Amino acid sequence: MNTLKPLIIIVLLTSLGSTAQKKKVKDAEAIKKMCGCFEVTFNFSETFQYSKDSLYTPSKNKQATALEWAGLIANEKNKLSIQHILQVGEGKNQHIVKHWRQDWLYENTHLYRYNGNNTWVFEPKTEKNVKGQWTQKVFQVDDSPRYEGSATWVHVDGKSYWENTVDAPLPRREYTQRNDYNVTLRGNRQQITDYGWVHDQDNSKIIREKGKKDIVLAKEKGYNTYVKVANKKCKGAIDWWKHNANKWALVRGKWEKVYEKNTDLILEKKVKNKPLYKHLFADDCKQKTQISSVIDSFIKK
Repeated sequence: MNTLKPLIIIVLLTSLGSTAQKKKVKDAEAIKKMCGCFEVTFNFSETFQYSKDSLYTPSKNKQATALEWAGLIANEKNKLSIQHILQVGEGKNQHIVKHWRQDWLYENTHLYRYNGNNTWVFEPKTEKNVKGQWTQKVFQVDDSPRYEGSATWVHVDGKSYWENTVDAPLPRREYTQRNDYNVTLRGNRQQITDYGWVHDQDNSKIIREKGKKDIVLAKEKGYNTYVKVANKKCKGAIDWWKHNANKWALVRGKWEKVYEKNTDLILEKKVKNKPLYKHLFADDCKQKTQISSVIDSFIKK
């Protein structure tokens, strides 16, 4: 009987390993379904206000539509990377905008947690903490950090979804209009649908001050739908990326060296009176040394 025990354990471990591998493959398939050409509808509404200021003015409802190309730029064993490109207008009036990027890392133990005021705190995790999980790393248009969270993809009742709650900087639609809070606590849910996918959000607008308890200023609902359409509709975005992919590979390479230091990161909001994306978006900023120098100038020592 004793000789059977090791064999039983080996069989059980092999079975568990096989099940985990199949689950990982299914997770990756779900993530890849977020790639392609999409008609996107962005919807945001402030729902509850907790300010004690009688003159408090909530953010206006935000609704917008666009075509967006989401291209798979990395397809590795434990990493998938999707670059989003906005395509606005048609013909001579068409305008292409490099949008956000999302990286998905399997059982990743190195995360950067946003802590307000352009500061990200390096936060290591144990292997046990992230067993079977995927980290979604979301980056700004200039490939600087935005927010990161780790959670398990769920496949049940014909649904595939991933959800996580994490601190993040204010979105552009907010920080260009107001400065009465400094952290967005994002409740993110990515769910694959029969038409594409949906980004469902339940957010809190947070006032964070060192040594004090967080204050919730307001709540916000976000509901962004990505309806898949023929790739040819995103030809402008696809062509733009083909011509600019090499430059942005250099940008990502520089940022990887920054992140690999595994230490807290504080970024300047502006250098020479311009935000980072305006420096990097410039047509004459395309050499490796130049890109590296620009990014370095934004990192506080």
